[in-house]
Amino acid sequence: MKARLIINPISGTASKAGLDGYVIDTLSPAGWDIETTYTQCHGDATRLAREAVELGYDAVFAAGGDGTVNETADALCGSDTALGIIPCGSGNGLARHLGIPIDVREGVKVIHDESPRCIDYATVNGLKFFCTFGVGFDAAVSAAFAEKKRRGKFTYLQSTFQTYAHYEPELYTITANGQRITEKAFLVAVCNASQYGNNAYIAPSATIDDGLLDVTIIHAGNTLSTALVGFDMLIGNIERNMLIHTFRTPSLTIKRSNPGAAHLDGEPLQLDDTLEIKCHHRRLKVFAPDSLPPFKPFLTPASAMLADLKLAVNKLFQK
Repeated sequence: MKARLIINPISGTASKAGLDGYVIDTLSPAGWDIETTYTQCHGDATRLAREAVELGYDAVFAAGGDGTVNETADALCGSDTALGIIPCGSGNGLARHLGIPIDVREGVKVIHDESPRCIDYATVNGLKFFCTFGVGFDAAVSAAFAEKKRRGKFTYLQSTFQTYAHYEPELYTITANGQRITEKAFLVAVCNASQYGNNAYIAPSATIDDGLLDVTIIHAGNTLSTALVGFDMLIGNIERNMLIHTFRTPSLTIKRSNPGAAHLDGEPLQLDDTLEIKCHHRRLKVFAPDSLPPFKPFLTPASAMLADLKLAVNKLFQK
C-alpha cells in the first residue's frame, strides 16, 4: 500500500523532529510504503494530496493542525484515497470528533489498527469544510487569532476576550428546510462535526456521517448571558442554553447585509453576503474508529480534558 505523509513543520507548538521516522517505522511493518513531504506555505497540503490522488496512492497522512487536515482532505473528497490524521495542531477539531487521540503515537496507531470509514464534508459557496463554518463572533475571533504570533489554547482565549470586548451582533436571514428566519445573532455556526477544537462543543449532537448539518444560532444577549454560552459550550450543555436555536438540514442559505468575515474550520476568510451551504454525504474516506460512546454533557468533556491533561504531563516528563 502506498501513502504520502504530509508534515506541516510549524503547526501547533511541538517539534516535528523525528516524526517521519516514527510514522515509517510504525506503519511499514503493516505493509505501508510511505513517502514523506513537507509544507512550506498555504495551499501546499492540497497540492501534495492532489498529486497523491493522481498517482493512485492508497492514503495521505496529514500531520498538522486543522488547517493542514482541511487542505489535505480538500483534495481527497470523492476519491478512493483515504485520509489519515496525525494530530499536531492547536485545536484538532476533526480528530477529536472522530475519536482520534491527540497524541501523535496514538494517532498513528489508529491508522495502523483501523480501516477507513466514509464521512460527510460540506461546502460554502463551493469551498470545502469538515468541522465548522461560521459567521459572526467566531469568525471575528478566528481573524484575531490568525494575527497572533503565538499559537495554543491561551492565545486563542486571549483573542476571544479581546474580540468579545467590542463585538456587535449582526442581522442574518437563514433559509433552510423550506422555512426562512431573520434574526440578529451573536454568531451562526454550521457544523459537520461537534466542536471547534480544544473541546469547545458548538454542536454536541452533530453526527459526521448522517448527511445533515447541525446549525447553531446564538442570539444576541447581555454580557453575562452571552458569556455563559461559552461555559455551556465547554461542558457540552450548549443546546439547553436559552440563547441557542439549533436545527438540522442538508443545505441552507445565509444572507447578511454586507460581505464580510467568516471562517472555515477556524481559518479566517472574507466571503460574499449570500452564503450557499451544502452537505456532501459520505464522500471522504478517513482512518477512524467505527463507533464512539454516545456524547454525554459534563462527562464527555471532562473525560477529554483529563486526557489532554495526561498528555501534557507526559510531555513534561519526556523533555
